[in-house]
Amino acid sequence: MTSEVVEQTAAALPLLTRGLRPFPAPPVRIVHLGLGAFHRSHQAWYTQHAGDAGEWGIAAFSGRRPDAADTLSAQDGLFTLVQRSGDGDAFELVGSIVEAVDGANLQRLKEMVASRQTSVITLTITEAAYALDGSGALESSPLGRLVLALGARREAGAAPVAIVSCDNLAHNGAVTRNAVLNLAGRFEGLPDWIGANVSFVSTSVDRITPKPTTADLGLVADACGYLDAAAVVTEPFRNWVLSGDFPAGRPRWEDAGAVFVDDIEPYENRKLWLLNGAHSILAYSGLFRGHRTVAEALSDPICRDAVEEFWDEAARHLPASLGIPEYRAALLERFGNGRIAHHLAQIAMDGTTKLRMRALPVLAAERAAGRPGDGAARMIAAWLAYLSTTDGFQDPLAADINTANALKGSKRTAALVALLDPDLAGDAGLVFRLDALRAGFATAFPADISALDHAGRQGSGP
Repeated sequence: MTSEVVEQTAAALPLLTRGLRPFPAPPVRIVHLGLGAFHRSHQAWYTQHAGDAGEWGIAAFSGRRPDAADTLSAQDGLFTLVQRSGDGDAFELVGSIVEAVDGANLQRLKEMVASRQTSVITLTITEAAYALDGSGALESSPLGRLVLALGARREAGAAPVAIVSCDNLAHNGAVTRNAVLNLAGRFEGLPDWIGANVSFVSTSVDRITPKPTTADLGLVADACGYLDAAAVVTEPFRNWVLSGDFPAGRPRWEDAGAVFVDDIEPYENRKLWLLNGAHSILAYSGLFRGHRTVAEALSDPICRDAVEEFWDEAARHLPASLGIPEYRAALLERFGNGRIAHHLAQIAMDGTTKLRMRALPVLAAERAAGRPGDGAARMIAAWLAYLSTTDGFQDPLAADINTANALKGSKRTAALVALLDPDLAGDAGLVFRLDALRAGFATAFPADISALDHAGRQGSGP
């Protein structure tokens, strides 16, 4: 469906609101930072499906831009979730978000975090947002704004609260705690108050949620009879594993399938290595070889073999009790769902941050066991190949990558690897091996990924 047709259809339809579709608005007891498609398909969905959903509403704050908050606010927080399987689409109205706010509205964030009703604070702020050195204005980063809001909570004398990171980081609860305490050190007594009144919950989250397209929004309009500019498309599969304390209570997320465990590390590693690691391999090798989506890349034997090799290595360092063969089989089925257009360019962002968590731990474990770790090294090699064909990447170390990319041969490889781990860059044997592995991704046709936009679609240039 073209954008013109969607606009014509939308003009004749009412906007989705709670007035149009009566939906109870539960009291706000959760504050979320990082309002985006994944939060809506995951935490908001789980909260709506909790047995006590009527007691738990969400106030969600956007990230870098106000667009998502403005769009959702105009719809009273309501949105349509499109569950897309190989057999068709199912539509569900989700109303657990009752307030959507521009992330730059620090005063409202302080008010909501300081509220005595607020019991849980959830985060989806991307992995790169945790890499802070403690300098700069606190208002300029989501964790900085969170620290200022926690200061307001201390001043209000509110009860303890749980902070729940839902970003793809190993030990994300501990990482969040350390980052928050580091920033809180600017204020006398605040770190001690946080230590006594804030718990940091670790999680492993999973639900593939690509950026919705104009055609998706048109499909919702046709199927539901209203205009929903905040609709999200996601897969049927979902998973949420949590570990930690909730001193002021929490929704009964287990009613929706969430799992609470004492030791989350094996679950984190399974997700980070098998799912996210495979995504990185498919993104970098797939883009280099001219593919656009996960399903396309998976159908390429060179890309798929690289995934399987890495999985074999990672599986050696995961407990058998986690059902690794079944998990791998399920991932292949999910990745192969061509109706979920998960664009590789979206996955390829922030490579220096992601590879440290997805490739380096497996590489280190394999080398410690006396094996070369070619599967993990091949993920890094795919990244090197990808960077050789484009300058249109997004990464927190983009300037350093561009400097390294200007070098030639093994010097370039070593300089790029140094951005992941300086010690590895000094290993001449590994650098030589990475160059050899990178050559294995070469195609018989020129792969010009510079013509792809950041959503992974073919550009409209000549």
